[in-house]
Amino acid sequence: MRIQLCEHFTYKKLLRFVFPSVAMMVFGSIYGIVDGLFVSNIVGKTPFAALNLIYPYIAVLSAFGFMIGAGGNAIVSKTLGEGEKEKANRYFSMLIYVSLAIGIGIAALGISTIRPMAVLLGAEGEEMIENCVVYGSIIFAGIPFFMLQNAFQIFFITAERPNYGFYVTVAAGCGNMFLDWLFMAVFEWGIAGAALATIASQFIGAIIPVVYFLRKHNSSLLHLGKGPFVWKVFWKTCTNGSSEFVSNVSGNIVAMLYNFQLMRFVGEDGVAAYGVLLYANWIFIAILFGYVTGAAPVIGYHFGAQNHFELKNLFRKSMIIMGIAGAALCGLTLAFADVLSGIFVGYDPVLFEITKRAVVISAFAFIFVGFNIFASGFFTALNNGLVSAVVAFLRTVVFQVATVLILPEFWEIDGIWWSMVAAEILSFIVAMGCLIKFRKKYHYA
Repeated sequence: MRIQLCEHFTYKKLLRFVFPSVAMMVFGSIYGIVDGLFVSNIVGKTPFAALNLIYPYIAVLSAFGFMIGAGGNAIVSKTLGEGEKEKANRYFSMLIYVSLAIGIGIAALGISTIRPMAVLLGAEGEEMIENCVVYGSIIFAGIPFFMLQNAFQIFFITAERPNYGFYVTVAAGCGNMFLDWLFMAVFEWGIAGAALATIASQFIGAIIPVVYFLRKHNSSLLHLGKGPFVWKVFWKTCTNGSSEFVSNVSGNIVAMLYNFQLMRFVGEDGVAAYGVLLYANWIFIAILFGYVTGAAPVIGYHFGAQNHFELKNLFRKSMIIMGIAGAALCGLTLAFADVLSGIFVGYDPVLFEITKRAVVISAFAFIFVGFNIFASGFFTALNNGLVSAVVAFLRTVVFQVATVLILPEFWEIDGIWWSMVAAEILSFIVAMGCLIKFRKKYHYA
């Protein structure tokens, strides 16, 4: 039976509703990791380091897609909660068209700047620079599809069709995995094969939702049709989604700083180890992001409907779930540190030990990260983009930059790994302070 946004949510119903979003995020992370897995084990350590070095720049320019998806979802779900379905569909359509237009502009910018950025980020030697340029240029060509895919994944939830979003992600992910194997293991196209497999999967993830939402008789809450540009809605989308934009941009800028510090203390092995750490973290953090993404439309709907009782219910249950999930993910990371490291770099004993150490230390960040992600997403769903952005900015920029610059001066490479934990602890203090401060204004506690 389909669960509707307007219902009362028990733990069972809430977890059932968000499960497709969690599965979608986890599966999306896994198939994104496959690129790195194939590149590391088939193409080699240097291309793998090049991929990890240039990817943050790609992600920075791609962050507009997350901003429009998350910020627009808050507006559309709130509008549905207010009972204005036709207006919600106009907003939805406009935001999809805007995502496509921005994606085309980002693709042109990224392709034209990829080589100087690779050098600026510290790529050393002609082989590493060329790998950065080849991978980055191809990935940027697919950015319009990537932005549409991300926007649709969120809007499927608002349309009360989270399962469809999961099915599309599975289709795209299976396509990516198969093509990674075909292009790199069979055709031996190297790092270019990894990039081509990725944009092919993004095309699948974009075109299937376009066809679905264009159908006039699809049974969801949303339909793709006429969407005249409304500046006020676009501006509100940007402010609502500013936390997601800030998180993605600043997080990847900080990743560039991490890579710089690692090149300084360890060299190429440090960048490769950090890449493995990010891949391992993506899988588990995807669970937390998936929950917040799935719960956000429900929170936005009940906020629009001024249903304070259900808002309190959702907040209380979400905080408990984040606490349990964080502790469990910390334990799993510690238990499987050997496995996670060995899958990627088991062929190099020195690199394996560096990577394992990084995974073990950073595991303790999971105790706090769920609360921090939820706090930012919660305020986005409440249409308070400013507070959401402040929480996200402090977490992904201020605290990360401060700790990664200071701690390595005392503990060298261990200081880099501990800086992740320290940043999440500081963010937790801020997030809890904001949730306490605004509890009466929004009536969620």
